[in-house]
Amino acid sequence: MAANKTTVRVIVLGCGNMGASHARAYHALPGFELAALVAPGSTRRSPLARELGGVAEFDSFDAALDTVPAEAVAVCTWPDSHYSLIKQALLHGLHVFAEKPLAETVAEAEELVALAGEKNRKLVVGYILRHHPAWERFIQLARTLGKPLVMRMNLNQQSRAGEWQTHKQLMQSMSPIVDCGVHYVDVMCQMTRSKPVRVQAIGARLSGEIAESMYNYGQLQVVFADGSVGWYEAGWGPMMSETAYFVKDVIGPKGSVSIIEPGTDAGTDSADIDAHTRTSALRVHHADLNAAGDFMHRDEVIDMQDEPGHQDLCNREQQFFLRAIRDDLDLRDHLEDAVNSLRIVLAADESVRTGRVVVL
Repeated sequence: MAANKTTVRVIVLGCGNMGASHARAYHALPGFELAALVAPGSTRRSPLARELGGVAEFDSFDAALDTVPAEAVAVCTWPDSHYSLIKQALLHGLHVFAEKPLAETVAEAEELVALAGEKNRKLVVGYILRHHPAWERFIQLARTLGKPLVMRMNLNQQSRAGEWQTHKQLMQSMSPIVDCGVHYVDVMCQMTRSKPVRVQAIGARLSGEIAESMYNYGQLQVVFADGSVGWYEAGWGPMMSETAYFVKDVIGPKGSVSIIEPGTDAGTDSADIDAHTRTSALRVHHADLNAAGDFMHRDEVIDMQDEPGHQDLCNREQQFFLRAIRDDLDLRDHLEDAVNSLRIVLAADESVRTGRVVVL
């Protein structure tokens, strides 16, 4: 596909937090035109449409496809609808930006990747941390620590009111360690660049407001072929503690790198979407000892306070999507990583439900 510098018209499916952020990106960025907003009902859709200059609104994807010309679609709906909408878009000849996870099963995700290749369309998955300079630096530094790596990460969210309603809706199809876990497992895979071989996990249902078959707290452990190990924890709900909601560090033979928690005082809000990517600094620790057995180097603190917020990160994701389309970027590694991280968190979900270790 030759480079194309014409404007890319995009239909946005879903007008929740991520849909609205991506719609604002398409409205603001040169090279894109926001063609339409699609959501069942006007409660969130119409105010957003007015904010963005009166963009066309539709209740269904079919209606939008029949009415407005477009070259791309952004799938920002509930996770259980991703597979069918992405497939429909690709079959219609559209490039696709899809919020994570790509699908509910590995087989469905692999089918979508194959279909994108067959149709010669770009399929980009919304792994927002891949576009964050502090997280990119975090991964780069992790690769200097030697092997094996010990990777520890969590994102517990104390949610209430509308946030808890959103989490309960998400848990109609998937648990926190699946929905959020793909981001952080993807980071682990980038750090170690080794094949995952074994996953085990535990989970607990801490609320009577969710289905008996679902759990709102989970913890997974993954082992890689190079001996590296990763731990990830996620919980949602009004009962969650905020004492240790933010752990992001990696340890290797040569030392460790940690993202310093952005806020530890009483004002911390783990449900704040900006806090999920925000860092204040990276702490780099060197393991070298001198003849007396003392550390040879003081810890280095890398200030990362001047960093992008949530909307700017969404803008960066869409700039990457535009480059993928215009410059015909090779997305094979990107999609292989997306499927790989999904494979790990779905194996973790299987482990929770069966009580067994899952060999990949």
